[in-house]
Amino acid sequence: MAGLRHSFTRSFTAALLAAAMSLFARASAAEPQINSKSAILIEYQTGRILYEKNSREPLPPASVTKIMTLILVLEAVRDGKIALDDVVTASSAAASMGGTQIWLEAGEQMPVRDLLYAVAVGSANDAAFALAEYVAGSEPAFVEMMNRKAAELGMTSSRFANPSGLPPNAVGKSGPHVMSAYDIAVMSRHALGLPLFRELVSTRGPVTMRPDTIQRPVLWNYNRLMNTYAGMDGIKTGMTAEAGYCLSATAERDGVRLIAVTLGARTAAERDADITRLLNYGFSRLTAVEIAKEGQSVAEVEVSKAKDPLLSLVAAGPLAVAVERDGASTPETELIYTRELVAPLEEGATVGYLVARLDGVEVGRVPVVASRAVEKASVLQMIGRYFLRLVGSQSKAG
Repeated sequence: MAGLRHSFTRSFTAALLAAAMSLFARASAAEPQINSKSAILIEYQTGRILYEKNSREPLPPASVTKIMTLILVLEAVRDGKIALDDVVTASSAAASMGGTQIWLEAGEQMPVRDLLYAVAVGSANDAAFALAEYVAGSEPAFVEMMNRKAAELGMTSSRFANPSGLPPNAVGKSGPHVMSAYDIAVMSRHALGLPLFRELVSTRGPVTMRPDTIQRPVLWNYNRLMNTYAGMDGIKTGMTAEAGYCLSATAERDGVRLIAVTLGARTAAERDADITRLLNYGFSRLTAVEIAKEGQSVAEVEVSKAKDPLLSLVAAGPLAVAVERDGASTPETELIYTRELVAPLEEGATVGYLVARLDGVEVGRVPVVASRAVEKASVLQMIGRYFLRLVGSQSKAG
């Protein structure tokens, strides 16, 4: 009888524990309560929306604007139009910018690289203006570039008036300067794929400007969550009286990367709390499925005209896909070749891509390379193989 009671107690306790865990899982996946005027949460790989609140409403974005400024400068570097070591001479207009700044003086010279860090870490308005003039020749021409890029990216609720995010009337401009949370998420997702962007926006500080002089402000990243939220590594804060407290943030945990955006929070604490709720919600919903590890064999193939025709193809990097924890969708993979498998092949030569799809939509790919060098077969070897195939085909026919 005592054994029966113990068995019942264990079963009842287990049932309670299972019910509690189920309740916790449902609570953790419940949509977050967001206080900011506008917000959105997307998964980085696919861009799919996990949560949104007034996400298409155009609102002043403050210095979150500088993500677009960084995009255009980094694309100019990538395309060879400018170089990181190029020296920029600050104009009097750049030196006159108010708000956060590194106190550029008219005629002062500074490398593109340093100005990029001033924008990404210190949110310097004068550095943003100087870079805009250098890339486009003038600030108005750069603003035209910003609006063209926004249209190219499908940012239909955005309109730029300057490269810094200061209210237009504060810098002698007219017209709207607005973005939606959705547009900022789209812009941030694009930016994360650019060379150097992640390095810039993930820098906490200190970044010392003009280290060889006494005029050397030390910059620290305004995104305080980078010091407290596990996995956060950027992107950009913003604040003006008109815009309130704004933030586009990204974090990665266990192979899942998310982008969260909030606009129009009343305080920095409210903004940070909303971003935290969004990211926690996303990470509670998603998990990463590993498709391939770097160096993992993904196929065994035959190489035509090869001395040793059997070749292992390996993934040149890791590939993982974020899926819902409920297992509703399973990723599918396909090996797509970009060249014929004909000898000779060098070790590490890219021969195609391993592509992952979720519900028919591509969500990631990784190059597939030759695991070793493949030498071309000699003439005698190819003749011998030809006759072996000929004899084999005749014996099958007989």
